[in-house]
Amino acid sequence: MALVVKTFAPLKRVIWLYRLLCANLNLSISWPGPNRSEGKALLTWKASLDSHSQSQLSSWSASSNSCSNWLGIRCNKAGRISVINITSSGIKDLQQQSFWQNTNRAWRKLSQNRLTGHLPQSLCSGGSLTWLVIYENDFVGAMPRSLKNCSSLQAIDVQRNQLSGNITEDFGDYQHVDHIDLSDNLFYGTLSWNWSAFLNLTKLKISNNNLTGRIPTGLGEVSLLQQLHLCSNRLHGKIPRSLGRLNLLLELKLDNNHLSGNIPSEIGQMSRLLNLSLSANNLSGSIPEKLGHCTQLLELNLSHNALIEGIPSQIGILPSLETLDLSQNMLESKLPPELGDLKSIEKINLSHNRITGTIPSSFDHCFSLISIDISYNQLEGPLPNITAFQKAPFDALRNNKGLCGRVVGLKPCPQSTQKETSRRTSKRIIFLIVLPLLGTMFLLTVVVGILIISRSHPRHVENKPLELTGNLFTIWSFDGKMVYENIIDATENFDPKYCIGVGGCGSVFRAELPNGQVVAVKKLHATDGGTLRRLKDFTNEIRALTNARHRNIVKLYGFCTHIEHTFLVYEFLEGGSLMHLLRNDETASKFDWSKRANMVKDMSNAFSYMHQDCSPSIVHRDISSKNILLDSEYQARISDFGTARLIRPDSSNWTTFAGTYGYAAPELAYTMEVNEKCDVYSFGVLALEVIMGKHPGDFISSILSAPSSTSTAHSVLLKDIADPRLSSPSKQESNIVVLVAKLALSCIDPNPQLRPTMKQVSDQLSKEIPTQFNIFPMVTIGQLLDLETTNFRASVCMYLSFSLSEISNFCGLQLITFWLKFTLITWFKDA
Repeated sequence: MALVVKTFAPLKRVIWLYRLLCANLNLSISWPGPNRSEGKALLTWKASLDSHSQSQLSSWSASSNSCSNWLGIRCNKAGRISVINITSSGIKDLQQQSFWQNTNRAWRKLSQNRLTGHLPQSLCSGGSLTWLVIYENDFVGAMPRSLKNCSSLQAIDVQRNQLSGNITEDFGDYQHVDHIDLSDNLFYGTLSWNWSAFLNLTKLKISNNNLTGRIPTGLGEVSLLQQLHLCSNRLHGKIPRSLGRLNLLLELKLDNNHLSGNIPSEIGQMSRLLNLSLSANNLSGSIPEKLGHCTQLLELNLSHNALIEGIPSQIGILPSLETLDLSQNMLESKLPPELGDLKSIEKINLSHNRITGTIPSSFDHCFSLISIDISYNQLEGPLPNITAFQKAPFDALRNNKGLCGRVVGLKPCPQSTQKETSRRTSKRIIFLIVLPLLGTMFLLTVVVGILIISRSHPRHVENKPLELTGNLFTIWSFDGKMVYENIIDATENFDPKYCIGVGGCGSVFRAELPNGQVVAVKKLHATDGGTLRRLKDFTNEIRALTNARHRNIVKLYGFCTHIEHTFLVYEFLEGGSLMHLLRNDETASKFDWSKRANMVKDMSNAFSYMHQDCSPSIVHRDISSKNILLDSEYQARISDFGTARLIRPDSSNWTTFAGTYGYAAPELAYTMEVNEKCDVYSFGVLALEVIMGKHPGDFISSILSAPSSTSTAHSVLLKDIADPRLSSPSKQESNIVVLVAKLALSCIDPNPQLRPTMKQVSDQLSKEIPTQFNIFPMVTIGQLLDLETTNFRASVCMYLSFSLSEISNFCGLQLITFWLKFTLITWFKDA
């Protein structure tokens, strides 16, 4: 729950910078206003609160400096209050006049409270309000009348309150607004054409209200729209075909309405779409084949409609699709074999349809699948031999025509079927054992041949000019032309069915060479007719990367620059990415603390090598959990160097932005100068993600916006943010986990100069730390932030001594404390 109020900035450039910074640092900008009147207004407001709320704000007093001593208060250089951040304080009341008196001068954040009452009618009487963000409180009543003509508004976020009123009458024409979220309230009325005039709008969310009428076709003209959420209302009519013009749309959620008609095929034009949810409507007709053009799609939910005919085979070529729900329709015909080729699929629900035939054998290779529900269809034959089917509950398989297999509730398969299944299994065993052996023998033969040739002929290196019309190809330990043809054949000229991942720089394909070796082929996106200089820079950087030989960097076998294709050939890692591992509860629970700590060490060693030992040094620039690959032993490999940059001391290192939102260093919002400290920040985010088991975005925002060590965010225990899917670490594991957390926090320091180098991080993780005492259950985030980064081992010693002293005072064991202190300090001195 939060309440944010901002005022109009005359400089659009400053506002743009503010919005970029807020995404990572939770910063704000203040406008002129006397500090004395601001402080007086806040003290008046404090006096109106109950005793508990006042006790939470005990540092607020007239005798102290509001800028340096007040909890949650920050000031700008002019001495004016710029931030009021009182999160999770249990404040229950808000006296309107005293609090809103200085609304136009500060950014207020009162999240996770229970603020009640009506919003003041004069909220935008001065016409200077730019941000109204009061989400997750208990405000009631209609929106203030002054808001309708508040043309300065740029963001409205009032989700999860109890606000009401006619959405058509209470909201005006906001030419500058780019974010509207009215979800989970009591608004009613219809969406008028006025909403189509908000040309700067990027997010429109009005889910879970009482809206009626039709979706305006004019919304297709809001070309910057990225998120459109209108679910859980009472909208009717057809889905406008004009929505297909929203080329930047990432999420389209229209579920749980009364929409009818066919699904527009124009939705297939949304090439960036990640989430399409049209469930629980009255949609009819067939599933458009053009949905196969939405190659970025992660989730597709068309359940609880009246869709007919079969499942288009084009659905099976969506390389990133993770969730597919087509349940509760009237789909018929057989399952397309292409569905088994979905390399990223995790959940499939096809229940309550009329699907016939057997389950295609292609599902035998659908190893990413976690959950399956095919109940209430007319399927028959054996179940695929993968865990998702073999361990599926009977309720997910029941009421079919004749499914068989070794699942409780199903009949055993006939002998002939078992023989066929056994034959397929035998072929798979031969494929997995014999072919790799033949491949290994072939590679050994080639390597020996190369060694003999290289010793018998002196090497003459000739630097020839490159021609754009020619082919440049090199594959170490292979014949270039032959392997090029093999890769084209193995991927059927890069057919999407072989695609196992899509990134910002290119698509990754799985290719099996004739010798049985499996490689990962990254086909780069086409450029706009590059130049000779661009091609030369590309080859120079690739050749520099070939010198990066480290066990924790994915092996680059070779590359090809051709008129038609530009691709790189890497080793194939069967463990997949860290992102997919952490998303899966089963695999994440096996990824214990020891494995996680070792993986963080692996990453730190690799980045230290790239920054310190490579010449010129290499900055990755796009570190994220999807770019960390794992082998079967959980050993990490850094991959995807598509945005990497070589840092040369004698050249400019300014470049365009590259990176992944949530991992990129915050300073890239205002400078495009690339250096190693950008990677250090991303590493810190990644290390926290390993500890927490999820992306730490909200956690990072809370600690970076916390004003002091006395804030609520700093008092959180480390054990409370650790991945709950794992049991508490052992005494031996706990201190390395604490060390990883400490180093991660130092890496995400907003000031790049205060971040450690990856060499320092790697050195700290390589040293042993004492295990005489388990500090994991009691250490707080604030204590980790207070420990010195430059000498962490000594800092841990000081902290352990302090903690032991506290315990001994409680238990009366002073002698034991002295002995433990002496042991620890001696250990550190010897080390």
